[in-house]
Amino acid sequence: MNQIAVHFTSRTEEWETPLHVFEEINASFQFTLDACASPANAKCDRYFTKEQDALTQHWSGRVWMNPPYGRQIESFMRKAYAESQKGATVVCLVPSRTDTRWWQRYAKRGVVFHLRGRLRFGNAKSSAPFPSSVVVFFPGRLGAAVVPTSVEEA
Repeated sequence: MNQIAVHFTSRTEEWETPLHVFEEINASFQFTLDACASPANAKCDRYFTKEQDALTQHWSGRVWMNPPYGRQIESFMRKAYAESQKGATVVCLVPSRTDTRWWQRYAKRGVVFHLRGRLRFGNAKSSAPFPSSVVVFFPGRLGAAVVPTSVEEA
């Protein structure tokens, strides 16, 4: 495998949210649903597992979403935006891939915070090979938002 390819591949599409990142953001939002979780890494009492298929569920309240980072990410971002139009506040932790179709179609419709540095997900030995952003879809908000310059990671 060449050196470039290693930056875009992984053995998994699922990256456990770093607890300190979740706690800092949760302090502002008080999440009621973790849309993409497992029983072992759920950040809220109410959560959807892969088997429950969050894409087919109704989301409500204040939703935390750290979606699978593979090809499905566009479907999850579409769902997050759609659920915000129905009244949910959805906060998404995603790779900062501003040149992708899913980013241009959905992420830039939210309020975007670019995190400083690279996150270390779950029990990984090193940080991710990509930067991360937090995208917030507020209820009923249409179109592009004013984008802050950055938010520093704790």
